[in-house]
Amino acid sequence: MRTPTDAGRYDLRFHGDAEVGDGLVDLAVNVRAGTPPPWLRERIAASLTALAAYPDGRAALAAVAARHGRPREEVLLTAGAAEAFVLLARALRPRRAVVVHPQFTEPESALRDAGHEVERVVLRAADGFRLDPAAVPRDADLVVVGNPTNPTSVLHPAALVRRLARPGRTLVVDEAFMDAVPGERESLAADRDVPGLVVLRSLTKTWGLAGLRIGYALAGPEPVAALRRAQPLWAVSAPALAAAAACMEPRALAEAAEAARVFTADRAYLVDRLRDLPGVEVAGDPPAAPFLLLRLPDAARVRGTLRALGYAVRRADTFPGLGPEWLRIAVRDRRTTDGFVNALATATADH
Repeated sequence: MRTPTDAGRYDLRFHGDAEVGDGLVDLAVNVRAGTPPPWLRERIAASLTALAAYPDGRAALAAVAARHGRPREEVLLTAGAAEAFVLLARALRPRRAVVVHPQFTEPESALRDAGHEVERVVLRAADGFRLDPAAVPRDADLVVVGNPTNPTSVLHPAALVRRLARPGRTLVVDEAFMDAVPGERESLAADRDVPGLVVLRSLTKTWGLAGLRIGYALAGPEPVAALRRAQPLWAVSAPALAAAAACMEPRALAEAAEAARVFTADRAYLVDRLRDLPGVEVAGDPPAAPFLLLRLPDAARVRGTLRALGYAVRRADTFPGLGPEWLRIAVRDRRTTDGFVNALATATADH
């Protein structure tokens, strides 16, 4: 479903961290609990002795390029994936920009702030929020889609996403949560023959580095060069570069793969527990990300009751295409899940 941009209806700058408060169990922010691990903190701490020097990104760049089987000129390190959206908005001059919603709101926000008009293609809950390439206008020269998608937890088949690519179009695929998918199935990060493809990655979620700001873009040499020209010098700090290099090592990749396996098992447990609650619907069939999108009656009141019971969850009515009946929750360990589901049962019964 295509819709004109209704900038006033949704708060595109609202994010889950605004929900978190002292003493609340955090199910609002999609960052893996218990991170960063000690070995990563040590690597970051060791980089602090070189803070007097300007950041040197060559080692981190080489590590990311090797991890994805790309030459270095096809990688751009960024201060989080959010910076990459700003760089795209600065570097590109789209005639018809389309953002596929519901999804992370920063791409549209960055485009609007740069003066671009944005058209929305809104996926329907009745269709499981599944991607329909035919819904995207053929003359769109910039298309942004998330995979797996925040907040719906839907993983689109790679073959379906590739159908969005065509000559003359920049196709931006936000894969910020792809490393939480076992085997990173459906990733396009290694695809070098898809025209106009830009893949964005983040190290925030699996490694707990939201405060450090580190991510990267993967694309052809020309798009990467254009993004680099739009980026300030030394945009990525030395500690962030150290973290990026460390997270590409075999030990780190193995730990990330294990974390994805744990996420998958813990998510299945959470979904099973939620099935016991009348009136609570889980979006995505099956969900594939380390969070779930829930639809339930009187969600705003339930969210407030959950806060009173000690749990922070993310309102979802700030995502275009969603309304006040939706909430997003992060996947946590089973003990946390049991406590949360008990609280949710109380909150939904208190009506």
